[in-house]
Amino acid sequence: MTSEDHRKSGNEPTGAAVAKPRRPGQEPMRASFSKRFYKSVDVIADGSGFQIRLDGRPIKTPKKRLLELPRKMLADAVAAEWQAQVGVIDPGTMPVTRIANTAIDGVANSMSEVAADIVAFAGSDLLCYRACDPAELLARQAVAWDPVLAWVQKAHGARFVLSEGVMPVEQSDAALKKIASVVAPFNPFQLTALHVLTTLTGSALLALAFASEALSLEEVWTAAHVDEDWQILMWGPDEEAAARRELRRLEFDAAAQVLTLLRS
Repeated sequence: MTSEDHRKSGNEPTGAAVAKPRRPGQEPMRASFSKRFYKSVDVIADGSGFQIRLDGRPIKTPKKRLLELPRKMLADAVAAEWQAQVGVIDPGTMPVTRIANTAIDGVANSMSEVAADIVAFAGSDLLCYRACDPAELLARQAVAWDPVLAWVQKAHGARFVLSEGVMPVEQSDAALKKIASVVAPFNPFQLTALHVLTTLTGSALLALAFASEALSLEEVWTAAHVDEDWQILMWGPDEEAAARRELRRLEFDAAAQVLTLLRS
């Protein structure tokens, strides 16, 4: 049994307290498409941050708050999504904007709950649940995941215990407190993006490794899909699964982009 089975068995931590659906960044901006109603998209510094203005008017979030970004590069990324809309506004092509909206409308007022949910993921992290067999899959997991666990222990003093199959393992309070201390300084935009990466990969440790520049984007993506790639190798690709994976990759890339743009 693989760690993918573990995640599907109900042992994944229950719920972020922010919004539904569960993943920050997935909330739709509108119930349906609307026609593009603007000609110009500009980024304006307003003293406390950066606004995106459509024909001179500032964008509001779904909850009618000002869409204001803390860094110009992040504001430029949001503006690029609005500029890229042709004919109609398709929220599905605007993942960075969705993350920004979620950070402002939901996460900013629920920081402790979202941080706690990330720590809860670490408590049953993907990297800690190893296959019983076959040996080749177990070896692939070890190659991709052991260095991350070693990094977490060396960089943050957090030691995580491994399990096989779906047998639950309880991580120490000390390890989880270390993870909580790493997450604590994140601002709402960083925390939202970190939560998206955590839920998409099933691993708070992989998300933190990327945020800390211990792993590259591709290394995190590959490590998160060891089990899935093994299944594809054994049984061949599945068209529906491939389509879902492609959508996950769009979210994944957007969250990674937000974290990258907000690094000091």
